[in-house]
Amino acid sequence: MDVRRRNNVVVTGVDDGPVLVLAHGFGCDQNLWRAVVPALAARCRVVLFDHVGAGQSDRSAWDERRYSTLGGYARDVLELCHELDLADVVFVGHSVSAMIGVLAANAEPALFAKLVLLTPSPRYVDDGDYRGGFSAEDIEELLDSLDSNYLGWSATMAPVIMGNPDRPELGEELTNSFCSTDPDVARVFARTTFLSDNRADLAEVSVPTLVLECAQDVIAPREVGAYVHARIPGSTLVTLDATGHCPQLSAPGATAAAILEYVTGSS
Repeated sequence: MDVRRRNNVVVTGVDDGPVLVLAHGFGCDQNLWRAVVPALAARCRVVLFDHVGAGQSDRSAWDERRYSTLGGYARDVLELCHELDLADVVFVGHSVSAMIGVLAANAEPALFAKLVLLTPSPRYVDDGDYRGGFSAEDIEELLDSLDSNYLGWSATMAPVIMGNPDRPELGEELTNSFCSTDPDVARVFARTTFLSDNRADLAEVSVPTLVLECAQDVIAPREVGAYVHARIPGSTLVTLDATGHCPQLSAPGATAAAILEYVTGSS
C-alpha cells in the first residue's frame, strides 16, 4: 500500500531545514498541529500525517490486530520515513505518540537525530510507587464509558483533556475531533493507549530527547514528566507555562519556540 495515501502525508516548509515528523495523539489528526506549523515550517521541513484510522488516512488499512499495540503505529512511522527517504529525523510525538516515537527510535536509532516528547506518558495507570495519574479503576471506568457511549464520552472528556475552561472553544475543537473519529477505531486505540506500559523502553533510548511537559496537565502530570526525564539517559526537561494536555493548541507560540530551540539552537 502507498504509505503517503495510507497516512495522508503532507510535507511543507523549507527543503534544506531539519526534518520534523509531527505525530498526533489519540482522537486527533494532523490538524491539531496547525497553530505551530507556520513557525516550524519557516525553519524546518515539516512532515505531517494521520495515524491509520484518524483524519483523512486510508480507513481500509486499519487492522485491529496491528493497531492493538503501539508497535503497529511505530512500524507505520518507520515505513513512512523510509518511503519518504528521510534521514536525521526529529520526531515530535504528542501524548501517546511520544511512546510511539520511543519505540520507533529504539528499533532504528540511526534514522533519528532527536526526539521531542510532548506531554508524554509511558503508563497512565498508577503502579506501586509509580504515579501515572489514574487508578486502574479510573481507567476501566473511562474505557467502559467510551465503549457504551463514545459521543457522550467525547463531549465529557475532551474539555477535561484540553483544560483551559476559560477558553471553551479549545475544548469544543477537541470534542469535534474526537467525534469525527470512527468509534470502532477509537475503542481499540483507547485501550492500546491507556493500558500501555512503556516504562522499560525509556532506558533504551539512545537518541537525544527533549521532554516537553505542561505546568498543569491532568492526563500527564508533572510527576510523569519527571519520571520520563529521569529514565531517558541525557534527556532535557522543559516545563511550558501552559495548562492542559494539548499545548500545541493552547500555547502554540511557547510550544513552537521550545521545539525550535531544541532543534536549531534558537527560537
